[in-house]
Amino acid sequence: MSFISESADKRIPCYRVLDGHGEPIVPNNFVQVGKEVALKMYSDMVTLQMMDTVFYEAQRQGRISFYLTTLGEEALNIASAAALTADDLVLPQYREPGVLLWRGFTLQDFANQCFGNMADAGKARQMPIHYVSKNHNYFAVSSPIATQLPQAVGVAYSLKMDGKKACVATFSGDGGTSEGDFHAALNFAAVLDAPLIFIIRNNGWAISTPIEEQFRSDGIVVRGRAYGIRSIRVDGNDALAVYNAVQTAREMAISEQRPILVEALTYRVGHHSTSDDSTKYRPLKEIEYWKMARNPVNRFRKWVERNGWWSDTEESELRSSIRKQLLQAIQNAEKTEKPPLADLFSDVYDHPPSNLQEQEKLLRENIRRHPQDYPSDVPV
Repeated sequence: MSFISESADKRIPCYRVLDGHGEPIVPNNFVQVGKEVALKMYSDMVTLQMMDTVFYEAQRQGRISFYLTTLGEEALNIASAAALTADDLVLPQYREPGVLLWRGFTLQDFANQCFGNMADAGKARQMPIHYVSKNHNYFAVSSPIATQLPQAVGVAYSLKMDGKKACVATFSGDGGTSEGDFHAALNFAAVLDAPLIFIIRNNGWAISTPIEEQFRSDGIVVRGRAYGIRSIRVDGNDALAVYNAVQTAREMAISEQRPILVEALTYRVGHHSTSDDSTKYRPLKEIEYWKMARNPVNRFRKWVERNGWWSDTEESELRSSIRKQLLQAIQNAEKTEKPPLADLFSDVYDHPPSNLQEQEKLLRENIRRHPQDYPSDVPV
């Protein structure tokens, strides 16, 4: 009689290309990234970093109601997006705006969504940062945790049925793996051989819950094996490692018609959201260490500079330009009209059912009775 051990003697290794100083680890058979792609990756990482800073400040000024940042996770955002193609469909969690940025979603598009105006592709029906773009194959962000994971399996299976040479990438955090939807999705994907990449951000915290209080297993990568899914653990702060891992995962998912799990080890430098103060549950020194010593943007910049592709002058010009664009986008978004009230009830049904008609009637009556409780700039 023999029982399987509850855990292996050794941890699953973490795939890396660059060390903490941006030096390539030798020997390493990573796919070399060309200058054009590398500079776009770095530029988008800086843009994402600055966008988070400016929009976070806008929320604190009361100009938008909510925001959350990707600080500390810029490499995972941009590098995974760079490894995919425009035909691949993405079902995000909520901390992946960099994927949209890489695909061409503009700073004005981001501002329009956060400010909920008429130019927002989602017609201002969602909270800020709940982006969606059909043109960029980016499904709508939804607030409930992990609901996108089983949905992604269904989308991936539809690609398989149609014989498409594309895959689905879906994202989640370590907290999402504690949801039943995560386990259902992995089993569903494995049984159906769906061309799908699960990209799981293990950033140490599910809001205020540390990973030590979430699971006893060796992270998340071992769960893929348990469900019969090929898996890899990668340094999520190493842009080149993420790029290579996701690119290879994509090739396998499509050519072999199978799901792949990528666990990316990173760290959430920012608060969970503007509704959170992470200094209440983790040391400030820990945050500062990851912000300064383990910064993924600085790490990738060192590698780009070492190749002779970047300079301090270009850095200054880039940051100045991005900040001007961000401030202009916010000004434009604030001046743009809000959507008409009818947009809350349209599009889903060809003929609105009686319950929706009743809700619209009650809302309009309530606005007329209590106009002081509603924004004056919302067209009724």
